[in-house]
Amino acid sequence: MEIRKAAVMHGPGAALCGKEALHSVKLYGQAKGFYQSAADVLPDDTVMYEVYEYTKEDEGCAGRLSWGLTVLYPLTVDGECNMTRGHFHEDAGCAEFYCGVEGEGLLLLMDEEGLTWAEEVRPGSLHYISGRLAHRLVNTGGQALKVAACWPTASGHDYARVERQPFGYRIYQKGAGLEYRKEGEENQ
Repeated sequence: MEIRKAAVMHGPGAALCGKEALHSVKLYGQAKGFYQSAADVLPDDTVMYEVYEYTKEDEGCAGRLSWGLTVLYPLTVDGECNMTRGHFHEDAGCAEFYCGVEGEGLLLLMDEEGLTWAEEVRPGSLHYISGRLAHRLVNTGGQALKVAACWPTASGHDYARVERQPFGYRIYQKGAGLEYRKEGEENQ
């Protein structure tokens, strides 16, 4: 029997490593539009988050899956917590799982009518995300938030829909705690 090494490794808290793993970086210059403030408070080349992805292409197999890891850094933009872009799935029939690996944060969820709520993300927390919900990660802690994910490759990402219908709340650092502001609400 032949024994092969894994093409990709995902160690505890580590990035996905291997020749078949994809890696992308979101810089502040690309992410400015996510935040309430339009101020240039960070250099454009500041790394906001990284995404590692592994998809094994098997054309003869229905229901193909992707595995990923998001690393979201502990930064703020005028006090607003660092976040991912957020998206709906293009195929609303495709759900997704998130699993907290390291750090602390929130999984912001929004239904098709704009109702927004959050789930706490921490090491070991497991989150089921219906294909009909927009979702975004928010780092609320002092270290990198690392979240593993598994989703169908057919799900697609609809970012434009979230731009037209933003999440209902924004999350800010306030002293030792957090402040939750309704979308469009100015600093209190």
